Amino acid sequence: MSVELWGAEPPRDCPLCPRLVAYRAVNRTQNPDWWNGPAPSFGDPQARLLVTGLAPGRTGANRTGRPFTGDHAGWMLYETLVKTGFARGTYDARPDDGLELADCMITNAVRCAPPGNKPETSEEATCRQFLTARLEALPRLKVIVTLGDVARRNVLRAMGLKASAGIAGHGTEFRAGPYVVLNSYHCSRLNTNTGRLTAEMFEAVFQRARELVGG
Repeated sequence: MSVELWGAEPPRDCPLCPRLVAYRAVNRTQNPDWWNGPAPSFGDPQARLLVTGLAPGRTGANRTGRPFTGDHAGWMLYETLVKTGFARGTYDARPDDGLELADCMITNAVRCAPPGNKPETSEEATCRQFLTARLEALPRLKVIVTLGDVARRNVLRAMGLKASAGIAGHGTEFRAGPYVVLNSYHCSRLNTNTGRLTAEMFEAVFQRARELVGG
């Protein structure tokens, strides 16, 4: 199958990034019961809000197969989505916990877990076709929340814009093409444990997203 026909989601054995393929093979050997593949986007195909992270964590989405599920970042993200009306149910860090997203989808700029949680710029560029296709496949999309500055730059580049086209920093808001982009610090343990990102700061971003998409 040609790359052009893969669309918004890469195949389970996507061969495009050799370093990530090799890392995937190591993880499959060590943990054969894990997902160990590109983490597919999760949520409502009619979503007006898209949340974009950087890449799956090794013991998070790489293990469970659902974005932000199974690691520290997921607790803050999904609890905030429930609180702001973008999710229904209870997050229990399992892909079968019954949690549903409402008017929201979650994706990553890079779909495979990278060593050390740090994708290379070449891997970001290679995987960007899937982010572009994901944007194009959401017919009602109005607002994009980017978690971290690397996610912000990738979203802009996925739209054919320069990375400098949008303002960096937590709580920034700008228009990019047909969308409003809201940027947040990533809800990682590093940011939350140090107080760089508080629950109140994070919730404010999604309350603003709620205002922008409406009821």
